[in-house]
Amino acid sequence: MSPVSTPRLQGRTAIVTGSGRNIGRAIAELFAAEGANVVVNGSSSREMVDAVVSAIRQRGGNAVGIMADVGNPEEVRRLVAEAETAFGPVDIAVNNVGRRLKMRFEDITVENWRDTLNTNLNSVFYLAHLVLPGMREREWGRVINISGYDGFTGHFSQRAANVTAKAGMHGLSKAIAREFGKHNVTCNTVVPGAIQTERDMSQYSHVDVERVLAMLATPGPGESLDVAEACLYLAGDSGKFVTGQAIHVNGGEYMF
Repeated sequence: MSPVSTPRLQGRTAIVTGSGRNIGRAIAELFAAEGANVVVNGSSSREMVDAVVSAIRQRGGNAVGIMADVGNPEEVRRLVAEAETAFGPVDIAVNNVGRRLKMRFEDITVENWRDTLNTNLNSVFYLAHLVLPGMREREWGRVINISGYDGFTGHFSQRAANVTAKAGMHGLSKAIAREFGKHNVTCNTVVPGAIQTERDMSQYSHVDVERVLAMLATPGPGESLDVAEACLYLAGDSGKFVTGQAIHVNGGEYMF
C-alpha cells in the first residue's frame, strides 16, 4: 500500500487575480486541490467568481471570492486585507489579469495606453508591493506573473501596449527575484502560448490561427491546465531553486 502524499500547497494562502475563468480558474482550482486556501478574484462578473469558489468547495477545498479591480491600488489593498482576514498572510500571489486590445499604433490614445499598462503591469506592482514584505519576514513566498508570448516574440501586430506591458512584467519579475531571493522568496513569469480559452475573437481577427497551429511541435494547442501545472511547480517547494525565469508553455511554437 503506497503512502498518502501530503498536498503540495497544504496550508498556504494564495491570491489568484483574474481567476473567474480560463487560465486563472485552472490555477485557482489546481492550487485548492493541492491544499491551498485560495482567494478567487475578478472585477466584472461576481457570478463567475462565485462559480469557481463553489466548484472548489464542492471538492473539499477552501476558497473565498473577492471582487476587486487590480488596476486600482486601493482596491488591491482591500483585496489583500480581506484575504488576510479570511485565511491569514498571503504566501503565493499569482498575477493573471490581462487585457489584449487589437489596435493600430496610430489609433492608440493616451488613455488606451495608460489603461493597458495599468491593468497588465502596474497591477503586478500593486499586489507584489503589498505581499512581499510579509513574505520576506516569514522567509517564504512565491510571486508568479502570467505573461503572454507576444511580450517576448512580438509576433502579433497591433498590440503595442500589451507587448510593452508583458515585456515589462518579466523585467519586474527579475528585479523582485534578485532583491528577495535571499529570503526564500521566488518570482517567476509563466508565459502561455497557444492555449484554448474563451476569448473575444474580435481582438484576434488579424491572427492566422492555422499558421499558429502549424508551427506547434505538439499535436495541438494547450489547455489552461497546462499553464496551471507550471504554476503549481513554481508555487511549491519544487520551485525553490527557480527564480527570475520565464517558463514558456507554448507547445514548442517558439523555443528559447
